[in-house]
Amino acid sequence: MSSASSAPPWNVHRLPRADGSVFLVTGGNAGIGYFVAEQLSATGATVVLGSRNPAKAENATASIRARVAGARVRTVRLDLADLSSLPSVVESLEVECLDAVLHNAGVALDDPPRGETRDGHELMFGTNHLGHFALTWWLMPLLSAAPAARVVTMGSFAAKSERLDLDDLQSRNGYQPKRTYGRSKLAQMYFGMELDRRLRAVGSTVASVVVHPGGALDSLTPSRPPIHVRATGARLSAAPAALLVQGKHAGAWPAVRAVLDPAALGGQLWGPRVFGLRGEPRREPVWNHLADTSVAARLWDASCDLTGVDPGALPG
Repeated sequence: MSSASSAPPWNVHRLPRADGSVFLVTGGNAGIGYFVAEQLSATGATVVLGSRNPAKAENATASIRARVAGARVRTVRLDLADLSSLPSVVESLEVECLDAVLHNAGVALDDPPRGETRDGHELMFGTNHLGHFALTWWLMPLLSAAPAARVVTMGSFAAKSERLDLDDLQSRNGYQPKRTYGRSKLAQMYFGMELDRRLRAVGSTVASVVVHPGGALDSLTPSRPPIHVRATGARLSAAPAALLVQGKHAGAWPAVRAVLDPAALGGQLWGPRVFGLRGEPRREPVWNHLADTSVAARLWDASCDLTGVDPGALPG
């Protein structure tokens, strides 16, 4: 990658080369994660899709190879809802260093029942936040071995209107699926910001960048059968929405830029250019509540207690 001062203007359709780099995309088998993986594969990098479903991961791999000539893409089994399984992910990668990890995988529940992970944590908070929190710890030796690795955390525009309840992180009181999902994504974003502060404090070469996709709809997303098939009727009915939001292929752009662009620095927030909902990726001001370091620190301490690891302290 060239320096920020000499780099040409960012072009989502003409990405810089990243030959020799290795990127891990959690949840890379579907949705925005798939399009992040597809776009990164076009740079010459090796892209590893982390997925708990091997069949879906293989479908995604085949789709990328069909669209990107010479794509270096493979899969690794990853279940963020099972913390005890995460150490094996490092071995499964079979690499000496990792240039970036995109924390994208997650679950969103539409039905009222509250679920739990294998470790007894609320399912969305446990998977979306705690799973990535712990995974970062296990990956840190590989990230630290790279010249300038990045941890890119995929938040959500839905988190902008949410606030964490630090006394009820597990949503045991008054569980509401949409609110719990938004809070789980907000927790991820707090983690990404706090991680960068702690990495800077210990002089790490690893940087942490937070992104969000804006408004990304399936109905505006190009087909990638069998991963995603967009019917003609859905495309036509969603056409008016394209004035405000976009497809998941475009929702991937901020994350791809955060992985590749030297101008994207640790501690920054990146999202779509137009009202934070659609368009090419740009740096945006950190949301006021997301800049609250006291909340971030309290969440960090609670996450350490719940997972038994501390990603901000480099493993010995």
